[in-house]
Amino acid sequence: MLTTQPRKQRKRLFQAPLHRRYKVFSAPLAPELRESQGVKTLPVRVGDTVMITRGDHKGFEGKITRVDRKKYRIFIEGLTREKVDGTTLFVGIHPSKVMITKLNLDDKWRREILKRKKQARKAVEEAAEAAAAEEEVEEKPVEKPETEKAEAPPEKPKAKPKKLGARKKKTEAKAKPAEKPKTVEKRKTKRKTNKTSAKRARKSARTKKKEGKEEGEAKK
Repeated sequence: MLTTQPRKQRKRLFQAPLHRRYKVFSAPLAPELRESQGVKTLPVRVGDTVMITRGDHKGFEGKITRVDRKKYRIFIEGLTREKVDGTTLFVGIHPSKVMITKLNLDDKWRREILKRKKQARKAVEEAAEAAAAEEEVEEKPVEKPETEKAEAPPEKPKAKPKKLGARKKKTEAKAKPAEKPKTVEKRKTKRKTNKTSAKRARKSARTKKKEGKEEGEAKK
């Protein structure tokens, strides 16, 4: 399983076997070498000419004299420092800080590695170009000849949309409830009370008395 813990990453780095340490020593090639060899990176070897690209010794160029795979350091010819007692020591440089400017091609196995990498890169580039060409062909529309266009059947006239007004009116008529016939309100008649009848009786009695008096005076 892969892990992102720093302690485990360091442990794997310092306990790695030689075939994995060999890959850690890969360094980029100079632009001129990259064009001529068709390779971007290669593991450094003794006899390669490299240039330091980072650190205190940036810009220094020289041949590799020793490769220490145990400590992950390379030693370049001419890059030394003096100790207090006057002795000189080679300064170790990490392979990630250098760029290969000249390759040592004495080893036939290294030449075969370069050929194999160059062929693999060419195959990848050709496959990418073929895929791009196929996409362009698919994007272009295929034009049909005029004869095929003439033979095509005439398009049917589009059906007119049906009017929805009549349907709406019908639905509205159905939805409205039937109106009830209007009822004539009867006038409320006041009921005769006993008081009104008594008043009328009194008035009639008075009128009768007056009439009786008038008749008696007329007889006299």
